[in-house]
Amino acid sequence: MPLIVVTTSPRVAPGLLSHQAWQALRSGPVLTGDAAHPQLPYLAEAGVEVEVVEPDARELARRAVAGTVVWLAEDDEAFMRAVGNAAIGLDEPPLIEVMPGSYDLPGARVLDLVAVMDRLRSECPWDRRQTHESLVPYLLEEAYEVLETIEQGDYPALREELGDLLLQVVFHARVAEGFDMDDVAEGIVGKLVRRHPHVFGSVRAESADEVNDNWETIKAAERAAKGRESALDGVPMGQPALSLAAQLVRRAERAGAPEALSAAVGQGVARELFDLVRRASEAGLDAEAELRAAARTYRDRVRTWESSR
Repeated sequence: MPLIVVTTSPRVAPGLLSHQAWQALRSGPVLTGDAAHPQLPYLAEAGVEVEVVEPDARELARRAVAGTVVWLAEDDEAFMRAVGNAAIGLDEPPLIEVMPGSYDLPGARVLDLVAVMDRLRSECPWDRRQTHESLVPYLLEEAYEVLETIEQGDYPALREELGDLLLQVVFHARVAEGFDMDDVAEGIVGKLVRRHPHVFGSVRAESADEVNDNWETIKAAERAAKGRESALDGVPMGQPALSLAAQLVRRAERAGAPEALSAAVGQGVARELFDLVRRASEAGLDAEAELRAAARTYRDRVRTWESSR
């Protein structure tokens, strides 16, 4: 006889179970080791009786030998391993079948992060006192650490650094008073759908260049709808100078600004730097990334020199 282990996700609303899970729960005696299992009220409402027992791996395995038993699991992986070991020791071990009653969709773990951040904001003195302004240094630091792992090709570390950066997004959404994480996600989803009509609409785009052209056209329409008159509106002036100059040049060129406007900008070193940024843009290069690469090479040479002294 089988032991059917029904698993559920705490990230899915209780009561939303698969058809197979409901069939299993109605097929035989249902046991659980958690008197506070979130599914219990919904099973009771559906007429499914659940017996709350003291978790005993050997006893559960023996009961499954005599007849079908359904175990309603609740984050008890270690206990289920013990049940499996106990079953192996029996003369006629029961068949153990794991049946997902509900399971996580992609992105479900973000719900855990939101819940953890909510608790930290409520219970941790340091997290409670943070503001958007106080968090800015951490946001910038984490963004640069993500950038560094990408430039170094350290993709195992990239996972952790992206998590640290995601925390900053969730933190700011929790600190905010006029919106929350759902509003943040809703906003970016809407933007992505609007700007990808070749995916979510009837527009055809056969190449990356066509996609980019559509994107810029839609962005221009959105700026006009918001009352923005200049193609440079919305460019963050606080970003690093090389990136700032490159973004201004790109925006201006897309708006059709004559190349002469970028000639003789500033004086001395400033003029030379701006001209280098413009030339890098024309060559399809990122001036900021190029200079960082040169800086890393210089750093390595200095370290080599230091080690040889």
